[in-house]
Amino acid sequence: MPPRRATTKGFKRADALLTGQIRKASESRGFAQSRLLTHWAEIAGQDAAAIARPVEVSYGRGGMGATLTLLTTGAHAPILEMQKEQLRAKVNAVYGYNAIARIRITQTAAQGFAEGQVAFEHRSAPAPAAETDPAIQRRAEEFAQPVADTGLRDALARLGQNVLNKTKG
Repeated sequence: MPPRRATTKGFKRADALLTGQIRKASESRGFAQSRLLTHWAEIAGQDAAAIARPVEVSYGRGGMGATLTLLTTGAHAPILEMQKEQLRAKVNAVYGYNAIARIRITQTAAQGFAEGQVAFEHRSAPAPAAETDPAIQRRAEEFAQPVADTGLRDALARLGQNVLNKTKG
């Protein structure tokens, strides 16, 4: 069997082509290691990554510990506030030393309000509504028939359909 030639015929791996640009872009935002940006879900965990993104790492005048800024929505800020220490420990584990001293949570992007509309992980689409059996629909409408108000009667009929569909399966 002939020996295998170790040639790429002029081709390079995509990560080799992009490593320099990724490092340059991440360092401009203070990230000494781009892994914090590229592997955020693995570092912070799926739950935290679904509600927050790292925005920047800023270093103080004394150089003693950096501040990691996380972007989130208003409703998720209190949840992240309670998880600050755990997140800081996870991030410092990536750096290998106590690089991050503080975590700051912001609800807008560093650029301003217009650019601050960050798309976090999308949740899966809800399952399509099951087809309603005509017999169940008639039965739900019969239960709601004595109600005089049409809006309330329709709402009760829909509720009845949902309950009967759930108990059917």
